[in-house]
Amino acid sequence: MFKNYTAKYTKIQSGYMGQLVEWPEVVTEGKSFEECREFLKDALREMILAYQQLGKELPAGGELFEYMTVEISNVG
Repeated sequence: MFKNYTAKYTKIQSGYMGQLVEWPEVVTEGKSFEECREFLKDALREMILAYQQLGKELPAGGELFEYMTVEISNVG
């Protein structure tokens, strides 16, 4: 069975912070984007395992996000 989750990455002073949008408790940091992505995958696997051991239901996942562009100088 597969589930999709949405990862959000933020540039921080020490590298990158990664967090799952649908599951905010799954969060990590890495020195590079690639490292952060791998750490986030590991954190997700660990959280899934913990939830399964506790008999808890996993968050749904599968959200759809879209970037919207707006010209700020024309607002207001």
